[in-house]
Amino acid sequence: MKTPSSLEELIEALRCQPGIGPKSAQRIAYHLLQRDQPGAARLAAALTRALKNIHRCEKCNAFAEDVICTLCSSPRRDAHTLCVVETFADMLMMEQTQCYRGLYFVLMGRLSPLDGIGPKEIHLDRLLERVADAEIREVIVATNFTTEGEATAHYIAELLLARGLKVSRIARGLPAGGELEYVDSGTLAQAVIERRAVEPS
Repeated sequence: MKTPSSLEELIEALRCQPGIGPKSAQRIAYHLLQRDQPGAARLAAALTRALKNIHRCEKCNAFAEDVICTLCSSPRRDAHTLCVVETFADMLMMEQTQCYRGLYFVLMGRLSPLDGIGPKEIHLDRLLERVADAEIREVIVATNFTTEGEATAHYIAELLLARGLKVSRIARGLPAGGELEYVDSGTLAQAVIERRAVEPS
């Protein structure tokens, strides 16, 4: 018996999500259709709303519903410091530490030439526009301590140092190969507090 085409399409759509293989995608699809059709409808509606309403903040490149996100428009933030992170999840993790009160720029990725991800794909042109703001005095590079994250940090630091900006890198309070999203907030707070300046090579 051939699987209905609409069901095949659903399974394929679920398979494109990180961490979901063919069997998991199949189980989720069957569960939604067989046991939780109201949940499936909520999921479809939520995805439709998110795709319609969520875009990138013009200043920090994070997900937002307004042209400028609430964090960038807040007068309580320190406008002299900019923290560069890889993902929106990393930004939220930084916020949980409650030790950083500056602004952000979210790359939405990291340099990975083997995967075809270069400076353009991680919006480095927009980062350079952002740091052109005379108010910014220090840029904290808070990319992950993976091989790609380190390469991204080095590339960004060289770009910014060439423009006369003060650049620092979060300290290695994080484990080598670690990712911000999975680190406890105390460890991340210590890494931010003990950040070090990046010197020209």
